[in-house]
Amino acid sequence: MNYLAHAYLSFNHEEILVGNMISDFVKGKKKFDYSSGIQKGIALHRAIDAFTDTHKATHAAKQCFRPAVGLYAGAFLDVVYDHFLANDRNEFADDKALLLFTQNTYSSLEKNAAVFPDRFQAMFPHMKQHNWLYNYQFNFGMEKSFGGLARRAKYLNESAQVFEIFEKEHVHLKHYYEGFFPELKNYTKGLLKQILAA
Repeated sequence: MNYLAHAYLSFNHEEILVGNMISDFVKGKKKFDYSSGIQKGIALHRAIDAFTDTHKATHAAKQCFRPAVGLYAGAFLDVVYDHFLANDRNEFADDKALLLFTQNTYSSLEKNAAVFPDRFQAMFPHMKQHNWLYNYQFNFGMEKSFGGLARRAKYLNESAQVFEIFEKEHVHLKHYYEGFFPELKNYTKGLLKQILAA
């Protein structure tokens, strides 16, 4: 899952949110530099990723992108899942609900900016300014996100082909999301209860 899903699956717990959002930038024993709550968010993020990567719907959906981007299929699919979450009216009742959620997320993160790892610290202003979490719902937001992924990836020169696949396979990809996300949400809710109680 990508940033919107990790934020959403923090279920309004601020320290969990921070850990969930910075996890990819925290390596090895560095996680012990953070508060217990943020460490729990880091652990939750990694459990979410493991559940996602091993789900049958994810395996099937990756095949849409694998011919174009090989091992990067999962990274592009993570962004695709955020697109469908942003447009999921079971999770966000309307556009205003999504916008409010994204604004609250940025606000909660800003309060904890002092503990951000350097790379997330550098990225966060761009995330907020260009409202990545909100704009995943739009095709132009997806095109920009794909472009950013391609620039950061080794061996990938451009993302136009991935965007074409996204548009062509939109119905199938949505079907995979619908078969996957409710299970992930239920799993994460249960796991978070365990983590918070530990």
